[in-house]
Amino acid sequence: MSYAILDCYTDEASGLGVPPYLGTYPRYIAGHLGGNPYYLTIDDVRLWKKHKSVVKETRESQKTDVTTYNLTSNYKNIDKILHEIEELIIVLGVHVPGKYLTAIPGTLKEIIPYIKELKCRKILTGPAVFGTQLFGGRFREKEDMSVFDKVDMMLFNFPYGNVKEYAIKGASIISQIPDNRMIEIETGKGCDIGKCSFCLEPIKNRVEFREKEDVLNEVKEFYRLGARFFRLGKQTCFYTLPYAAEILHDIRAECPDIKVLHIDNCNPVKVVRDKDDRITKAIVEYCTSGNIAAFGVESFDMDVVRDNTLNTLPKIAYEAVAKINKYGAERGDNGMPKFLPGINIIFGLRGETKKTHDENMKWLRKIYDDGFMIRRINIRQVAIFEGTSLFTHGGNKFLKKNKKHYWSWRNDIRQHIDSPMLERVTPKGIIMKECYAEMYDGKTTFCRQFGTYPLIVGVKGRLPLKKFYDLKITGHMLRSITGEVSS
Repeated sequence: MSYAILDCYTDEASGLGVPPYLGTYPRYIAGHLGGNPYYLTIDDVRLWKKHKSVVKETRESQKTDVTTYNLTSNYKNIDKILHEIEELIIVLGVHVPGKYLTAIPGTLKEIIPYIKELKCRKILTGPAVFGTQLFGGRFREKEDMSVFDKVDMMLFNFPYGNVKEYAIKGASIISQIPDNRMIEIETGKGCDIGKCSFCLEPIKNRVEFREKEDVLNEVKEFYRLGARFFRLGKQTCFYTLPYAAEILHDIRAECPDIKVLHIDNCNPVKVVRDKDDRITKAIVEYCTSGNIAAFGVESFDMDVVRDNTLNTLPKIAYEAVAKINKYGAERGDNGMPKFLPGINIIFGLRGETKKTHDENMKWLRKIYDDGFMIRRINIRQVAIFEGTSLFTHGGNKFLKKNKKHYWSWRNDIRQHIDSPMLERVTPKGIIMKECYAEMYDGKTTFCRQFGTYPLIVGVKGRLPLKKFYDLKITGHMLRSITGEVSS
């Protein structure tokens, strides 16, 4: 049977598959199918439907079209491919909506009209099986699913005994991607605390970890195929991993020319309990500078913490911030601090009041006033999915009640915490190395380093895209910075 995998991109609490990241689901499915299916992106399909697969040049007055930015090597032949294959597997699903620089994940509403006339068998898989929503502050998408011949949970939830083989075979799809990708590597699934009111992770999976050698072998295979950017990000807490420190050492030993090695999610409780700070020290030693421990704090309001059974108390979050700064605040080779915390804040949780914002600001000010650094604060409105306790108890009650405050609350954090924090993290005059030119907005080029939540640097002029530059920082916006090419 002939197959194609259509990657509409995924974003979950446990992992990211939106370019420049390459998620795990299409790779595992490719391995399951023997390693040789066509790999397509939603960008390929959009270009086919909107522009007959013809790439149009961006004029100086225009912004780069990010809806068709991430084309595969198959884009010119997509009409032929889609009309000849026997089965199309659509990977789709956003659980933690975000803002993306050069990609827009596909939605059910978008993809269904594109594929409904195709004669092949159509299978939907990925996080969308549990629901999907590209925007915070809303319930999941509700669309007519009859276009799909099957909605298949197991096609993205393979047992790790199978993943051991599929991850290696499926790595070959990178040959169909002409651009650089940050390879998202899975180490485990499920959440060992697993009580947050809004989260689907404990519903999707029980706690389980891959074998260390399986993870290492997958990295080595991608390395052999030319990949040089990696993130051990497909887990709910890196510190929970039984071999956290060892795998970083082993990857560096086996793949010495990796350009970026980062992690992602960390539970502040686990960071504080890290015996002798062993894992933190290993991250600082073996990972690339600019690394971030993403803390799912969600709220510093104790009433919200209790009402939503959140994982972290405010005091513990503060202690974890302090510990990461103790070892990671030093500036590394690429110009960024070696390892800093990031903090996630969610609006719309049960028990939220005006006091919630006061508590958030109190703790964030304390972190700043005590001299610590936070690399980024991610603020979003909760997306509500069936199966979670928030859906059953509360729903969008607090979203509706407090929505009128959200812009002012967000702006308060951006103006009084984010802005001065950004100047502390990236003072004027530093050189940020290996920044990748990604897109144009008129006569400005936006660049980023590869990594976990990298900073956007705006540079005057239209630099040739998809090349690396060392940039001298010249100024600061609320969440991004400006720079110029370093001579």
